[in-house]
Amino acid sequence: MQSYNPAVSHKRKERDIAKLMMSNYHVEQCAQNPYNFKVNINGPSDSLYAGGVYTINVLLPEQYPYKSPSIGFLTKIFHPNIDEASGSVCLDVINQAWSPMYDLMNVFEVFLPQLLNYPNPSDPLNPDAASLFIRDKLRYEKKVKDMVLKYATKHNQEVQNIEIIKESKQDDEDNVSLISLDDVSQLSEHSYGHAEIHSMF
Repeated sequence: MQSYNPAVSHKRKERDIAKLMMSNYHVEQCAQNPYNFKVNINGPSDSLYAGGVYTINVLLPEQYPYKSPSIGFLTKIFHPNIDEASGSVCLDVINQAWSPMYDLMNVFEVFLPQLLNYPNPSDPLNPDAASLFIRDKLRYEKKVKDMVLKYATKHNQEVQNIEIIKESKQDDEDNVSLISLDDVSQLSEHSYGHAEIHSMF
């Protein structure tokens, strides 16, 4: 393997990211780290994930391309080789067999589509999905499609984003209410009269 060279690694990262951005993929870079970014991919049209849009988190390590990128699904997905909680991916070509000859286009054009098309239940990160895949293929397929509809369709993603915003606003309002009650309690401890306290609000 070619030895790690920081200058070469930097140029390669910039080139591979630019190549990805010039493709049909939506890429959103992290402001704090340009080598940490999100990429949206469509579920392969000939797979159970067809119609779904998945957001993938990508982190390029310092030694990239001599070390593989860190890949994780942010969108919930039901798949034997993808951890349902963390989104981590179990894929040999990324985890063990990575080569500097591969680039990000290989990841998104070849490796991930193959993963979605051809699950490997013998090496699972989601044991429940692997077990269902082996025991009851019809129930497995229904579960996958239900998850696609619930989490990976554009409409439902927008609804979930709205719910997250609403929950965040509600938390802020609850915090304001709690602060107000605390203020009243503190005022009482400082021997303010009942009428004086209410006149301040």
